[in-house]
Amino acid sequence: MRRSVHNRDDKLKLFLVVAVLICLVVGVLLVYHWDSQRDRFPEIQFGEEQIEVDGQKYALKENVSTFLFIGLDKFEEKDQLESYVNDKQADFIMLVVLDNDSKTYTAIQINRDTMAQVNVLGITGNRIDTKTQQIALSHTYGNGREVSCRNVADSVSALLKGIKVDHYLSITMDAVPIVNDSVNGVEIEVLDDMSAIDPALNEGETVVLLGEQALEYIRVRQGLEDSSNQSRMERQKQYLSALHKQIQLEIENDADFLADLAIDVSDYFVSDRTVTQLQALSDKIAEYEYLGARAPEGETKQGEVYIEFYPNEDSIEEIVIDLFYEKVSK
Repeated sequence: MRRSVHNRDDKLKLFLVVAVLICLVVGVLLVYHWDSQRDRFPEIQFGEEQIEVDGQKYALKENVSTFLFIGLDKFEEKDQLESYVNDKQADFIMLVVLDNDSKTYTAIQINRDTMAQVNVLGITGNRIDTKTQQIALSHTYGNGREVSCRNVADSVSALLKGIKVDHYLSITMDAVPIVNDSVNGVEIEVLDDMSAIDPALNEGETVVLLGEQALEYIRVRQGLEDSSNQSRMERQKQYLSALHKQIQLEIENDADFLADLAIDVSDYFVSDRTVTQLQALSDKIAEYEYLGARAPEGETKQGEVYIEFYPNEDSIEEIVIDLFYEKVSK
């Protein structure tokens, strides 16, 4: 039976949501409107208009925008009652930086174990304290949805020297098997010996990841020889690159691919952008050149309880200057 015109129109409206979702999930990265909630969040001192490093002056670029992708480690139904005691951590954090003058974009991947400034929020969403802890915990403060996402964005902003995070999209990691199987699996060469988790995941073997196996590959780190998040981040980047290629092939073969996928994953994400706003972003991104991913360097240490990643300040400064500033002629 042919789908009704009404259903098809609904699917087309969802196209943009999925386009942004896929872009984020595959490393291209890219509800409530935050403007109506602005007074619930602490003000951030955004990047200085002009800075000086080693005698060279730099000015903040005027036409750069950012979009934050947050991968959450727990699934809860979207209609669940809001609670200000949630345990959903930001397992995957990536900021997409769009240079609208050069028509390019770059991803900044942030280690979830990064020790960063995290706002402790009260039951009304106001800041009552600030702690230095794993940045993944920033999402556990707030309602588990919009307020928590904005709290992650504030921590990312503080980490990146006050650079503004414009918008966000969070998705639970449970959506990975759905996206993965929508392209009939993703082929990768296993980077780590994960045979204890799955006998098929032997280091160096080429396998097609299916279902929950895909989620295990990008999520698991405990029980491996290298249990650091750095190793897991490498697997995530590898997987996202391979997934991106598969999605492009599906889009070429099926014009309705993204619209169909939208229906399947719509319960898994939260964003501060409306469909119309996401459509405008998607159309723009399609014309931009992807310059790859950056990640702050640093040192991983074993804390009293958890692994802690201490980013190198020079590394962060280099990334911020490269992506958000331009040299000022003397």
